[in-house]
Amino acid sequence: MSRGRPTPTDGVSIGLWTWGIIVFIFLFAPIITIVVYSFNAGRTLVVWDGFSLDPYVRAMADPTMASSVLTSIKAALGSAAFAAVIGTLAGIAAARRPGKWAAVFLVVVTLVLITPEIVDAIALLIWFVRMGGPFGPDNQFVDYGLMRLWFGHAIFSTAVVVLIVRARVSGMDESLEEAAADLYAPPWRRFRQITLPLVFPAVMVGFLLSFSLSLDNTIISSFVSVAGSTPWPVYVFSAVRGTLRPELASMSTVMLLLTVLSLAAVGFVLRRGGGSSSELTQALAGGKQ
Repeated sequence: MSRGRPTPTDGVSIGLWTWGIIVFIFLFAPIITIVVYSFNAGRTLVVWDGFSLDPYVRAMADPTMASSVLTSIKAALGSAAFAAVIGTLAGIAAARRPGKWAAVFLVVVTLVLITPEIVDAIALLIWFVRMGGPFGPDNQFVDYGLMRLWFGHAIFSTAVVVLIVRARVSGMDESLEEAAADLYAPPWRRFRQITLPLVFPAVMVGFLLSFSLSLDNTIISSFVSVAGSTPWPVYVFSAVRGTLRPELASMSTVMLLLTVLSLAAVGFVLRRGGGSSSELTQALAGGKQ
């Protein structure tokens, strides 16, 4: 019998497997519970009264509930698009133009990530009220409630995209861009035909993560949302003060599915782009140096 490697039946292996299962249950038991109770036939969420699809039917037929979900999706798409554009340009600049300014900029980005959301929410509320214009009721072109959600959610998401894109660009060879410059390709053409295709997987990862982060943003949404543009987390936060209905669990399960699909798309894009989960972890930790 080998003495160098522990067998699968030794005490350490059994203990590690047992502890892993306990941690898994601790993390996912609440999520599994809400998914199961989304099929509750009863009128209240906490009392199981049999299996039924009626909560999903009632949730889809409820105009207020459906409107809040649609608002969340619109807010997530808009904030993700804004974060992807701004974060991509900033990430490329930070990687390709290093210096003291880049170090200061990365410190600011890190501060955005670690600042408590409640602080951001209060600051955004004051800022939107003082700014007015596109963030006030005088905006006749776009729903100003959506504008507030887009920019409020995009602040944190932009910082995430900056780190992901910077990590990607830092690992790229500049020889292709330099060769294009030697062949007198203008900067815009070099960016469009060489740089952007190379960083596109990182851009898509940043977009999808921003979309996922926006869907469950509760604190900032609670402060900046207005009547008529109430996202799903704010609706749920208000609804839990009364009787919990199975419809809340059913629509929450739908939102969970959207989040899981977004994260699955992140993994797919990373795999197709030659990246891995370690690249994403490194990016969120501050990128390559």
